[in-house]
Amino acid sequence: MPVTQAKEAFRKTAETFKAGAKTLPQRYFVSSEIFAQEQKKIFSRQWVLVGHQSQIPKAGDYFTSEIAGESLIIVRDKRGAIHGFYNVCRHRGSRLIENRNGQSAAIQCADYSLHAIELALWEGFIFVNLADASTQLGGHISLDEWFVPLAGKFSRWNLSALRSAKRIDYDVRANWKLIFENYSECYHCLGVHPELSKISPSDSAENDLTEGPFLGGFMRIAKGKSLTMTGNACALPIGSFGERDFHLVFYYSIFPNMLLSLHPDYVMVHQLRPQSAERTLIFCDWLFNPEAFNRSDFEPDDAVEFWDMVNKEDWHVCELSQQGIASHAYEPGPYSARESIPAAWDEYYLQQMR
Repeated sequence: MPVTQAKEAFRKTAETFKAGAKTLPQRYFVSSEIFAQEQKKIFSRQWVLVGHQSQIPKAGDYFTSEIAGESLIIVRDKRGAIHGFYNVCRHRGSRLIENRNGQSAAIQCADYSLHAIELALWEGFIFVNLADASTQLGGHISLDEWFVPLAGKFSRWNLSALRSAKRIDYDVRANWKLIFENYSECYHCLGVHPELSKISPSDSAENDLTEGPFLGGFMRIAKGKSLTMTGNACALPIGSFGERDFHLVFYYSIFPNMLLSLHPDYVMVHQLRPQSAERTLIFCDWLFNPEAFNRSDFEPDDAVEFWDMVNKEDWHVCELSQQGIASHAYEPGPYSARESIPAAWDEYYLQQMR
């Protein structure tokens, strides 16, 4: 069945808090058994982000991706369509592609065709679903059905037309759920992110998606500022915005592995790839208006350096949390009223694990 997430007006974070919400028990952050269940129940059955169409602009361009222990090939064909395959030869079982990305006139096994996977695009982002649709007994939904609650929501940002200027990979020694929880609140920002807090007040969050697989809202940006090292806009606007839009940054988490941060002059996207109960790979991309790349005033590093700094501050906090949760002294603690989104994320996660 399609997701039926109600559209809401923007409200202060505390207004949607459910009293009594607590953090998850320790086992959800350290147990290899629960990690295995997550791979089976979530990452092997749901739509998972693997990239953006701008990564493979030409026919024959490809990249490989690892999801739920499976190596995948994502490739654009000569007609411009994008396909996904298991990175394995049906004949001998050999791994076909070793490179992370590249260009090939024909990615094929000499003896047998490749084993296709379900792949679809949403706003230019590439998602795969490893579930066998024929065995889902009516529970399988298309990507279009999955994203019905977000239909048209991000059209102003022209996401499908954007182009990546930079990717940074992070290897974080923390459970993937801690990354989501950290992203979903700014209660910690004033103490952890002094530079961010100068430009975007930590108590300015308002959310319009407050339950279900899609969560988030906006925070304010100081007038005349941008989230960059200099505080100035680093590129052309990525959409047709009104005056108010230039003073807002939107943050949304998309279950199970996408963090979407929409700025007036760029979009930042995190992909989470859980490796174990206590380790997560994170791929962070910065996407810009394609017309900005040939301009002399294009300064993508101004944004990249800013968020690389903030990302590393966040990952350090997550690693410290992981270390503390591993202690025998750890007990689930109460969420504050300003942490209503992490609490809602936990609730949805637990529903998927039943």
